[in-house]
Order: sequence, then C-alpha cells, then structure tokens
Amino acid sequence: MIAILTGKIFSKNVDRAVIDVSGVGYEVFLSTDTVARMADKGEDILLYIHTNVREDAFTLFGFLQEEEKELFLILKTVSGIGPKLALSMLSGLRVADLCQAITHGDIKTLTTLQGVGKKTAERVCVDLKEKVGHLSFDSSPVSGTLMPVVPVTGSNVADALSALTNLGYSDPVARESLASVKKHVGQELFNTLSVEDLIRESLRALV
Repeated sequence: MIAILTGKIFSKNVDRAVIDVSGVGYEVFLSTDTVARMADKGEDILLYIHTNVREDAFTLFGFLQEEEKELFLILKTVSGIGPKLALSMLSGLRVADLCQAITHGDIKTLTTLQGVGKKTAERVCVDLKEKVGHLSFDSSPVSGTLMPVVPVTGSNVADALSALTNLGYSDPVARESLASVKKHVGQELFNTLSVEDLIRESLRALV
C-alpha cells in the first residue's frame, strides 16, 4: 500500500492533483481545503496517502498533515460514511473545527457540510465523540501573511464569497482565495472588480 508520496506537483484541480514521482504521475484525490493550501505547480510536496482498494478501483487520497489522514480514517469507521464523504467533510471544516463540532455534539454545524444529514451527523457525534478529542487543536500551517477578507454585506466581494461557497469551497478557503486576488491586484483594483471577475480570479488562485 502507498502511505506517502514525495514529488513535484504536476497539476492541480478542484478536488485532485497529479504528483510527479520520478517520472510517474499519481492522481491523488484531495479536499478542497488541501488543494487551496498546496504549493504551486512544479513545487515539491509530501502527501500522506490512504490507499483505497476495491475490486473495480485503486484510489489514492492525500493529506498535508498526518492529523488530517487520521481523522479521515476515523470518519470512515462510521456506518454510511465512505472515503468520498469523509473527504467532503474535511473540505467543509478544518480538522480542529470538525473535531470540536463532533465532541460538542454540534449537529447544526455538521449538517452544513455537503452530504451530511441530521441522522448522519448524530451518528458521527455518538460514534466518534470519545475518539477525536486528541485532534481538537489546530495543526494546520499558517497559510501566509494574507489578511482575511471581510466583505461588506451586499458588495461584489460578498456575492463572490457566497458563490464560491455554493460551489463547494469552505468559507475559510473561499476567503483565502479572495485574499490572494486582493494581494495580487491591489486594494484599489480589487474594489472595482465585478462579481464574475472576482469568482474567475479566485478560482484561478485555487488551481
């Protein structure tokens, strides 16, 4: 089984990346949060890997931190949660926030995650409440010196943020992508961009 991949980023997409390891490209499925925090194409990377083997598929799931992989494996132990749903849950909340929601029985927060209904959220809390406490701290690396974007209600930035979250990106990831655009184009030009331009440039920053 593949447990770790070390190589160069050959390409990135919304939910996956291809990692070049000595001339062999490995397709790895990732959370949208992981994709947003990855380095740029051509940069070196180390991913912790879970190898999922079925009769009809051999799939790799990747994580930047061991804690993310550990939580992914813990989530998969819950009845009704497969690897894709577990990865989707990690796309919606960072490890510390997801663990805190589970340990506190925060059904409302858990049901905001794509694919998670009330019954699934309740099952997760019951089954995992005593199993994720050691992960309830933020081990994610600081993404940089970007100042968070706090949009004014009704502004183009607020509409763009809403559109990005509707596309499946978590709120922190969407804000970080907008912050990247702001840093790239400058405050003055950023304030004049249309909703469509903001979305397009934000998606470009995520790839």
